[in-house]
Amino acid sequence: MLRRSLLLSAALFALTACGRQAADGEGPLKVGATAVPHAEILEQVKPILAAEGIDLQVVVFNDYVQPNTQLAEGRLDANYFQTKPYLDEFNAGRGGNLVTVAGVHVEPLGAYSRRHKALAELPNGAEIALPNDASNTGRSLLLLQTAGLITLKKGADPLQTVADIAGNPKGFRFRELEAATLPRVLDQVDLAVINTNYALDAKLSPRNDALTLEGGDSPYVNYLVTRADNRDDPRIKALAAALTSQPIKDYITRTYEGAVIPAK
Repeated sequence: MLRRSLLLSAALFALTACGRQAADGEGPLKVGATAVPHAEILEQVKPILAAEGIDLQVVVFNDYVQPNTQLAEGRLDANYFQTKPYLDEFNAGRGGNLVTVAGVHVEPLGAYSRRHKALAELPNGAEIALPNDASNTGRSLLLLQTAGLITLKKGADPLQTVADIAGNPKGFRFRELEAATLPRVLDQVDLAVINTNYALDAKLSPRNDALTLEGGDSPYVNYLVTRADNRDDPRIKALAAALTSQPIKDYITRTYEGAVIPAK
């Protein structure tokens, strides 16, 4: 009986110690990410954190729902895959309490043309194709506004529509299509605004082929995200510092050649 009591006491002590270790931020740091480029970038961060005694464990997902769900449930310590507008939508729709920690990179949206070599060549009445989902429509319009082609009623509001165009001096016509189809209509329009993943699939180079491209100051930065109750974990702070360090910025610039750019 005494032996059983001692074993039970030892087990309870071990469980308490494990809980305390997790609370003290001393256990493995589990971070959810999509494969490209997020998990690839995190792999570059591993040795930086290992030198600080932090065991970074990257959990790769092929969807956008589970990384947030598992973070909210406490099965992950952080994730790295999403933009602030997407995070805001998740929190609003699911009652989440996830917060951004640091902006890391932008996968820039670009405008492409096979008919014209510069934006200045666009004729009056040119047809411009845009992605038709709400988030990317607004994002595309902001890109065109930054390029000086149009002006919008609500300035930098990322959820504007074609109806919110206040100035269109050349009378451009807009055609809204499924984002995945935009590369296929490039020969049929004067300009098409295309997401980077679809541009790469179509063998377009954002750096070399886009007539205008989002910069590192885009509001569509990909963030390191955690729970509100976890934001002061020293391991999270160390990860944020590593992800935004100059060596990682250099890796992103060198590896992705403009398809992914460090956030400012």
